[in-house]
Amino acid sequence: MSNDLTLQKIESILFVTQKPLGLKKISTLVSAAPKETESFLVRLMDEYNGKDRGIILVRTQDNEYYFTTNPLCSTLIQDYLKEDVLGELTRPALETLAVIAYRGPVSKIDIEQIRGVNCSLALRNLLIRGLVEVVEDKKAMSKIYTLSVECMNHFGIQSVTALQDYEKLHAHELMNQLLSQNQKNPE
Repeated sequence: MSNDLTLQKIESILFVTQKPLGLKKISTLVSAAPKETESFLVRLMDEYNGKDRGIILVRTQDNEYYFTTNPLCSTLIQDYLKEDVLGELTRPALETLAVIAYRGPVSKIDIEQIRGVNCSLALRNLLIRGLVEVVEDKKAMSKIYTLSVECMNHFGIQSVTALQDYEKLHAHELMNQLLSQNQKNPE
């Protein structure tokens, strides 16, 4: 594999991850030796941290890596995220929240299968607002989304089963057929 492609893969995986990744995990993901991966990480840190960039690459005390915004831009980012959090939910975010509420715990793939569109932005906004939580499903090796406690408190419920028509919608046959078809024919 070319060095440029390995560097691009490392940069890409760090860009999309929602949590810091260790050297071993990054090496495995990009199919590179840990020493080689570490040299690419140092190169990326030099490239991002040594220039006037809006994004920097951080290495934690536990030798995990992640991208974050440059502290010099913190006021701008706080203002933007505050607007994101305080503004009204968009229709895609509300639809995604409804799917998570009535079908959860549910994977991103299943949410997208039900809605028929990419849900990355809607999920990001719901996570930022603290309306949903994400956990790793070790068996399926995927992320699973559920309503957060804060969201249930906002709706005045202690469990999603208290939602109106929960049982009927959670076990709706059409949704079950759609999702089982997706599992049989993954793209």
